Amino acid sequence: MDEKIKEEERRRFLARSNFNKLISYFFLNKLYTNATINKESKIYTQIFLMTASKTKSELKDISNPQWKIKLLYDGQCPLCMREVNFLRQRDAGRGIIKFVDIADLDYDPEANEGVDFATAMGRIHAVLPDGMVIRDLEVFRRVYEELGIGWVYAATKLPIIGKIADWIYGIWANWRLKLTGRPDLSTIIAEREQQQCQSERCRLD
Repeated sequence: MDEKIKEEERRRFLARSNFNKLISYFFLNKLYTNATINKESKIYTQIFLMTASKTKSELKDISNPQWKIKLLYDGQCPLCMREVNFLRQRDAGRGIIKFVDIADLDYDPEANEGVDFATAMGRIHAVLPDGMVIRDLEVFRRVYEELGIGWVYAATKLPIIGKIADWIYGIWANWRLKLTGRPDLSTIIAEREQQQCQSERCRLD
């Protein structure tokens, strides 16, 4: 009789022990799961905040650009590049002038207030932060002023001198390609379109 009682007590003890183990496992598993979820939540939150911060920064750059003037230049014009290199040196990495090469096949008129390649090739253009497009000698006046050497073109602000300077620049702009040993504009445009096709921009399936 005593042995039966002892056996019954032993079974009850084992049952209670297994039940306690099961409860402990359940709570420990729940704690681990919650800790994992919280850890992942923190990671996702950090990723979200970093992305949101970057997006905000990018939007700020678009709405409030650091550059003061965006200069559209012909990167295949040797004389133009001498001027651009000089201006880059004066800018000294400050980002006051944003240089945009219109000769680049990736040049996008929509990103430059609609100034297309042919138009930019005919006369020098620049874009101001407010979206205003300027051209001809006004470009040089603004660029040089932003770089602290506005005195170079200061005299061209005078009516008579300004008209003479504009006339001289007009002659240069009309003869620029020939004077630098390059084909006429229509040929350059045709060659550019061919290069764009070869770069799979307009290749037909």
